[in-house]
Amino acid sequence: MKDEIWKRDEIESPCVQICVIHPEARICAGCLRSVEEITRWSKMHSEERRAIMDELPNRRGHLKKRRGGRAARQGRKG
Repeated sequence: MKDEIWKRDEIESPCVQICVIHPEARICAGCLRSVEEITRWSKMHSEERRAIMDELPNRRGHLKKRRGGRAARQGRKG
């Protein structure tokens, strides 16, 4: 008897393993989901996941590049 691999019929996570929450936008800089969406992802219905996945490309524009560390220090006068 041949074992069949169990496959889940659901939308996969958009996680790209770059988990950094943007302090102003409050979304992950990697996958663009909110903390609430990340937390609830495994409990969401497929329709809710699909709606979020469809919206993610539009969120990239809401992230403003942060200047910190060396780049910010170089811009200081002193």
